[in-house]
Amino acid sequence: MGTKPNFLIIVTDDQGYGDLTAFSHHAPDVQTPNMDRLAERGVLFSQAYVTAPVCSPSRAGWNTGRHQVRWDPKSSFLCGHPETEKNIAEIMKANGYTTARFGKNDYGLGFHDHEAREYPLNHGYDEFLGFSAHGHDYFLLTRDIEDRTPDPKGHSAVVGPLMHNRGYKEFGEGYLTEIFTDATIDFLESHQEEPFFVTLSYNSVHHLIHQVPRRYLDKHGVREIPNYDPETMGSYEDWFKRYVTLGEINADEFRRYYLANLNCLDDNIGRLLDTLDQLSLADNTIVIMFSDNGGAPNTGACNLPLAGSKFTLWEGGIRVPFILARPNESASGTICDRTISTLDILPTCLQAAGIELPEGLDGQAIPKDVTKIADQRDLFWRWGDSYAVRSGDWKLLHKGGRRGREPCDGIVERTELLQNTCLFNLKEDPSESQDLIDQHPEVVERLQELYRAWSEEVDRS
Repeated sequence: MGTKPNFLIIVTDDQGYGDLTAFSHHAPDVQTPNMDRLAERGVLFSQAYVTAPVCSPSRAGWNTGRHQVRWDPKSSFLCGHPETEKNIAEIMKANGYTTARFGKNDYGLGFHDHEAREYPLNHGYDEFLGFSAHGHDYFLLTRDIEDRTPDPKGHSAVVGPLMHNRGYKEFGEGYLTEIFTDATIDFLESHQEEPFFVTLSYNSVHHLIHQVPRRYLDKHGVREIPNYDPETMGSYEDWFKRYVTLGEINADEFRRYYLANLNCLDDNIGRLLDTLDQLSLADNTIVIMFSDNGGAPNTGACNLPLAGSKFTLWEGGIRVPFILARPNESASGTICDRTISTLDILPTCLQAAGIELPEGLDGQAIPKDVTKIADQRDLFWRWGDSYAVRSGDWKLLHKGGRRGREPCDGIVERTELLQNTCLFNLKEDPSESQDLIDQHPEVVERLQELYRAWSEEVDRS
């Protein structure tokens, strides 16, 4: 085994800010013992932010270390991954790392296309098993079901075999969370003697949230819903939509399905940590775990004490659980309240690997001594016609989000403020309940000027 550090990046999908028991603010009904194990090995960040409140642009940002508005001014679902933007895997591969990606691959463009720039093998990964779309059915992974389904790729969730390198691989049985973990473990076992960079991007805890192995449903006391059957249930899209809003599943059931799904996810993260230990890789592997955006409004996720959810620029849409576990971490087992961004992942990894940082990055390397992270940092978001600025403890929020599906418990929507420009002091009011815009016009003016200057700079890119 070489002296270069290995890297394992674990991305969860739509995990709530309150759904991690290592946080003191965690929801009372949640248990994540293996994520907590990882937090004990590293640093848990309480003020970590993604660059967008939905998957595609958020993932484009962290994978490049550059804010995605530089090529997609609205941070849209159709963000894409231009040839001009280097991916972290490309840089790692060029510097002697063996690279692999397992799970969800979503840049909003190039879906289902092995030749697209967005496909992992075309931006630096040596190996890929997963899907290139917003989501995938957790259980239905065969060619037969794909052939019998009228719209297997016509919706945000795909039915049928997984994409595997330059072809496809079907599974007659199995569950995606476990399949992606198995593939990652196989890779670690096969490449333990060489430096590796692995991204494991789960689709848990994304819809369809009720799709969980029976043993977890039984544990959490929730009924099993039959899988999709094209002969009796019409199109997959119509069936899918039945289970993503309150109705056939009530709020209490959504929460229990979510906890069951999260329970399975946590167990699989435990399997990964066990594998690193068994292969004697833990002492030379940097593990980073975070959610791609905040908890969704309609899965049963809990973002408390934050307001808002996925699809909004309220804190609940953009502040996420984030764990950085480096070998011999001096601050292991601590919670850091300094502000960081997922844009920092690329420079942090490159610096640890001794690789020169490219010019033009928007992220910055997280220092080994996290107390040296700057007290003040300016962060910016643009999402459609909404925008936000955080500078120190102050946050300016313009049109924070739109009211969509009825939220489950654990999601607080500030519906009366959705169309307003608001000012919050996040240190005193992390739940964004007190709009201070009339009390501090000088702060509003300063943050608006910061946003104007940032917009001019990124729009020239």
